[in-house]
Amino acid sequence: MKILIVDDEPALRHTLSIILSDDGHTTASACNGEEALAALAPGGVDLVLCDLRMPRLGGLEFLERYTQREKRALVIMMSAYGDYDTAITAMQRGAYDFIPKPFKADEVRLVVQKAAERERLRARVQRLEGELSALAGGEIVGRSAVMRTAVELARKVAPHPSATLITGESGTGKELIARLIHDAGPRAKRPFVAINCGALPEALLESELFGHVKGAFTGAVVDKKGLFEEAHRGTLFLDELGELPLALQVKLLRALQEDEVRPLGATASRTVDVRVVAATNRDLAADVKSGRFRDDLYYRINVVTIALPPLRERREDIPDLASHFLARHNKRMSLDVQEIAAGAMRVLVGYAWPGNVRELENVIERALVLTTGSAIEPEHLPEALCATAPATVGFSVKKETATLERNLIQRALAATEGNRTRAAHLLELSHRALLYKIREYGLGQ
Repeated sequence: MKILIVDDEPALRHTLSIILSDDGHTTASACNGEEALAALAPGGVDLVLCDLRMPRLGGLEFLERYTQREKRALVIMMSAYGDYDTAITAMQRGAYDFIPKPFKADEVRLVVQKAAERERLRARVQRLEGELSALAGGEIVGRSAVMRTAVELARKVAPHPSATLITGESGTGKELIARLIHDAGPRAKRPFVAINCGALPEALLESELFGHVKGAFTGAVVDKKGLFEEAHRGTLFLDELGELPLALQVKLLRALQEDEVRPLGATASRTVDVRVVAATNRDLAADVKSGRFRDDLYYRINVVTIALPPLRERREDIPDLASHFLARHNKRMSLDVQEIAAGAMRVLVGYAWPGNVRELENVIERALVLTTGSAIEPEHLPEALCATAPATVGFSVKKETATLERNLIQRALAATEGNRTRAAHLLELSHRALLYKIREYGLGQ
C-alpha cells in the first residue's frame, strides 16, 4: 500500500517509514494536518497514519475535513495522550483504528496488515459484485469444483439461443441455473417464464403452454395467451420436463422446430421467439429407451446439458450455503442469530441431504425458529441429522476453552469490522492482550 505518515516528530516519521518500507509499502510524510491534506489532494494514498496532536491542524480536525471528501483512504490515529474516549471520538469522525503511543514495531505492522487485508477484501468484493452484476446470476452459492464447472458452462451457453437441459436431483438448484442463463444472456430484460410440467393435468398443461381461444372448451370464456407467447423474446423454463405426457411432447417438439404455437381451438398458428431451458430429475436417456420419452424431442432439447451434483457430493459447499440461508432468514424473520456453532456445522456437513439444498434451507429456517441464543447448536437440528453425525466431541477443557475464546474474538472482530480497539472493549480485554491473542490464534493472517 501507499501510506501517508502524518506526525510533527521527524524521528517518528523516519522510524515508521523504515518499518513500513521493510514490509514492502511505499511511504510519504507530512508534519501536520494542513500538509497532509495538500499531499492527499491528488489521491493515490491507501492508508494514513496520523498523530492526534499537531500544530496548525490537529489530527481530529484533519480527520473531520478529510472524511468529507468523496474519495477516502483508511485513517489510523496515533497519540500518546489518547484514552478510550479519545479513541471513540476518532472512530465517530471516521477513523478506521487507533494506536496508543508508545507502540512496538510489531503492533504497527499488525494494524497496517489488518488495514491492508480489509482493502484487499473490499477490492475483491467490488470485483465480485461487478462480475455478478454482469452475470446477474442470482443466489448461486458454492465454491466446489463441480459447481464452478456448472456455473461456467451456464455462462458460456447464456449468449446463445441453443436449447439447454439441466439435470440433477430435486432440490439441487436447477431453476437458479436457468435464471443465470437467462439473466446473463441477451434476453435478460425480457420475461423469464417458468412452469412445472408435472404439476398440472394434461388438458390444463396444454392450455397453459399454448393458450386457447374463446369457446375452445367448457369454461373458455375469453382468449388466453399461453406461456410460449408470454415468454416471447424471453426464456421459457420447463421444469420437470420428464413428466410431460407423450401427446404434449409432440406439440412441444413442433413448437421448438417451427418457432410457432397453435392455441387450443385456433385455426392459425402464431410465431414465437422463445429461448427454452428445461430441467429434469429423471434419466431421460433411459426414458427414451423405454419409450416413455420421445427420442426426437430429447435430441432437440438436449443441445447442451448442465449436470448439477447432489449436495452430498459437494460437502465443501455446505458451510457457505448454511451461512447464506442463516443470513437470508435472519433478515426475513427479523432475527439476530449470529452463527452456526462448530458442533452444529459438523452435523450439517456429515449428513447425506436426500432433499439437497432445499432440505438444507428448511433445516436452517427451522433451527432459527427454535434458537433462543446467538448461535445454532446441535440441539436445534432435527434428530434425524444428529443421529447420523460422527462422534467428534472431545473432553479437553483446554481445547474447548481455546476454541470458545477464538470464536468469541472472531465474532467481536466481525461485529466491529476488524476494529481491535472496539473489539477489545466488547471482549473486556486490554488492547495489548487482544493483539497477543490475535497472534496466538493466527487471526491476523
